Amino acid sequence: MVGTIVNQLTKGLTAEEIEKAGLQAYYTDHGLDVYPVNAAGVPFNATAIAAKGDPIANLQEDLAAEQKARATYEKLINLSRDNKDVVDVLRFLREREVVHFQRFGEALRDVQELLMQKRCFSMNGMKKEDKL
Repeated sequence: MVGTIVNQLTKGLTAEEIEKAGLQAYYTDHGLDVYPVNAAGVPFNATAIAAKGDPIANLQEDLAAEQKARATYEKLINLSRDNKDVVDVLRFLREREVVHFQRFGEALRDVQELLMQKRCFSMNGMKKEDKL
């Protein structure tokens, strides 16, 4: 959504406006198309995906990612304060990150409770040679 906002804001810019905005390197490589990069221009890659194969670790990573996204939206809101339409969208996106953070927190608590439960396994129906 942020990429689409940037695309809409840069649509129809002249070469001089692109240069004045400091977008000449981006424009040279990508035109005004949406291309996923961070604020420093580093392209997105799979190293940004944190998956450990452990539900607790993965949910902690998810919680951190939501907080980082919320903080990024807050900074974008500060930079865009003169454009009410952009700020409204960014506020919506920021609130969505807060809700995601809350849901991941609930999921983390559920997983932790599940892992703390004692488990009993029945041997009924097993053959004598299959029993441990």
